[in-house]
Amino acid sequence: MSRTIGTQTADPCPRCRTEAFRPGTPTPAAGRYTAVAYTCAPCAHTWSRPIDDDLEPLDTVRVDLPDTTLYGTAWQVEPDRVQVRGSGGAWLRWVERWRVIVY
Repeated sequence: MSRTIGTQTADPCPRCRTEAFRPGTPTPAAGRYTAVAYTCAPCAHTWSRPIDDDLEPLDTVRVDLPDTTLYGTAWQVEPDRVQVRGSGGAWLRWVERWRVIVY
C-alpha cells in the first residue's frame, strides 16, 4: 500500500524498498495500453503494474498525476479515460485510464 507525502504518493521499490514518487510510463501492446512501467532511480530496478481492466463506476481509486496524487471514486468509465469524483463531490476530473489504480 502506498503512503502519502505531501500531495504526492510514495511507493517503495520492490528491490531496494526506497520510497519515492515515481511517474509511470504506459506501455502499449496490440494498439492499447496494458501496463504502466516504473524505474527506481537509486537501484535502476524496473517493474510494471497491469492497468485495471475490471474498473467499474463507484470503485474507490487512486490517480497518479505528474504533480499530485488524487483519491476519489470512479464516476464514469470509458475505454481510454475515467471521470473521478472527489470526496463529497468536491471536484470532478477526467483522467487517462492508465493513471487510475483501484484502491
